[in-house]
Amino acid sequence: MKPLRKLAFVINEEKAGAAALARELMATARRGGLGVKSTSRFPLPAGYLRGCDACCVIGGDGTLLGVARESVRSQVPIIGINRGSLGFLTTFSAEEARAHFAELLQGEYRIAHRSMLDCSTGPGSHDLALNDVLIKDAVNSRLVRLEVFADDELVTEYYCDGLIFSTPTGSTAYNLSAGGPLIHPGAEVIAMTPICPHTLSNRSIIFRQGTRLRVCNRSEGSQLLVAMDGQRNLKVGVGSPIEISISKRTLPLVQRPDYSHFAVVRTKLKWSGAAVESPKNRA
Repeated sequence: MKPLRKLAFVINEEKAGAAALARELMATARRGGLGVKSTSRFPLPAGYLRGCDACCVIGGDGTLLGVARESVRSQVPIIGINRGSLGFLTTFSAEEARAHFAELLQGEYRIAHRSMLDCSTGPGSHDLALNDVLIKDAVNSRLVRLEVFADDELVTEYYCDGLIFSTPTGSTAYNLSAGGPLIHPGAEVIAMTPICPHTLSNRSIIFRQGTRLRVCNRSEGSQLLVAMDGQRNLKVGVGSPIEISISKRTLPLVQRPDYSHFAVVRTKLKWSGAAVESPKNRA
């Protein structure tokens, strides 16, 4: 990949060690002749990433989610460095960042393009999500009746605590906690997972790219909440359907050349098994 020349830093100073690590990495970037700017403001000011070659996010996955929309708009790749807990999105550890940052600045990286969800709840109410869209009752933790259509074909009516619509990237988040499937990040699909469905045969459904989903509220007197990545809420007009599809825009995410999705999953979810040389490589 091409070397980086201008780098933005977004730092979550509430995370232990984030500010100190940022100072180290910014010093490395400046020694390499890069232009550097930094902020700890959330949300990012509109246009903050304009003109940058990449954005270095130091914090947890929530910090990266807060930068994702601006990254997508400007198509500036994100370098996620984990100072949080799990770190599925912030794939560089602090140790890896210190050891490989100079190489990365010189072009030793690859870019993965992660799919986003496009959600509309009515005229002028629209947003993108990297992980998931959650639909539930806005006030109470009570059951709601939600009718779901896929390309105008009725799927079913759910009587449940809510519905999670997840990207492959978000399949390791709320979707996984609710019993949904793990999905490879390269799959261009949407997972729909009901939360505590009243009908036990209701399970996750996977929809192909291009499917346009529509959710209608069939609960009398219930106002819905639509949460985007657990950070932003969309207003839903009474009687307005909620429309969800895979966005045409993707999030560019910087990874090491030897990045392994399943190595990350094994580590973060504490699965057994160690990487071994494949028979093909031994031949």
